[in-house]
Amino acid sequence: MPVRSPFPDVEIPDVSLFDFLFTDFGERAGAPALIDGASGTAITFGELHGMVEKIAAALAERGIGAGDVVALFAPNTPHYVAVFHSILRANAIVTSVNSLYTPGELAHQLADSGAKLLFTISPFLDRASAAAAEVGLPADAIIVLDGAEGHASLRDLLATTAEPPVQTVTSADTAVLPYSSGTTGRAKGVILTHRNLVANLQQLSPLGKVTADTRILAVLPFFHIYGMTVIMNQGLHKRATVVTMPRFDLPEFLRIISEHRVGRVYIAPPVAVALAKHPIVDQYDLSCIDVIFSGAAPLDAELGHAVAKRFGCTVLQGY
Repeated sequence: MPVRSPFPDVEIPDVSLFDFLFTDFGERAGAPALIDGASGTAITFGELHGMVEKIAAALAERGIGAGDVVALFAPNTPHYVAVFHSILRANAIVTSVNSLYTPGELAHQLADSGAKLLFTISPFLDRASAAAAEVGLPADAIIVLDGAEGHASLRDLLATTAEPPVQTVTSADTAVLPYSSGTTGRAKGVILTHRNLVANLQQLSPLGKVTADTRILAVLPFFHIYGMTVIMNQGLHKRATVVTMPRFDLPEFLRIISEHRVGRVYIAPPVAVALAKHPIVDQYDLSCIDVIFSGAAPLDAELGHAVAKRFGCTVLQGY
C-alpha cells in the first residue's frame, strides 16, 4: 500500500535545470558561490553565471547544441561547476566521468554516450588522450581546463566574443548521463532529465535545511549523483557557499573545514571511521561543524554516535 510522506507534496517547476538554478541571484550575486579549498580562490554567484554564459557561447561556436553529449573528466573544482552548467546552457548533455577511470573505462563511456567533446585537466591528459584515440575523437575535441599544448583551455573558451545560444531545452530533455559503478558488468549510462534533477532538488529542500549562510564541503565527487545533486546543485539552489576538494586527504580535509568554517559536511562511511578514531582530528578547531551527513552505504549506529559525540554535532544518514 502507498506510504505518504509527512511532508507536503513537492511542487516541480516546468523549467530546465539552468533556469531553476541560475534565475536571479539577487543579493547573493556578489557572495561566494564556490571556494577552491586548496587555494582559497572564490567565484561569486554573479561571476559563475557570467562564466557559464561565456563557455556556453564557446561550445555553440564549436558546433555543440541540442542532443549533443559532452564528457567531463575532472576532479572537484569551482571550474567543474562552471563547465557542467555551461554544457546544459548550450542545450547539450553532460556525461560525468569517474576521475579514477582507466583509459579503457573512459573510452567505453565516451563511445557508449556518443560524446563529441571531452573536458579534462592536464594531470588526466594521458588517460584522456588514450581514450579519445581509442574511440576516434580528435585531439582538438579535448579541452584541457588548466591548459596543455595543442588543446584549447578554459581561458580560451572564456575569451569568446560570441553570444550564448538561445535556450531550446525543455524539462523533459536529457540533462545528465552519469554512469553506474559497473558492479554487474560494464558501467551503464543513467538517463536523467532536467525534470528529474529539479524534482530531486525540490525533494531535498525541506529536509536539507541548507540556507544562504551554510558552507558546504564538496569532497564527494561531483561526477556521482550524491556530489552532483546533494552538494553542487543544492548549494546553488540554496545560494549557499560550496568549498571544493579534488580528493580526500584527512589533514587537508580538516584544515579546509577549520579555515573556511564549513558547517555542513557530506561524507561516506569510511570517512566517518577516520573522524571517530584518528588522533589528528584533535589538532583542528572543528566547532564550526553543524551537521555531518553520511550516504552511499549504511552507517553503523555506534560509529555515527561516536562521530556526533566527538564533534558535538548532528550526524544523519540518507539512502
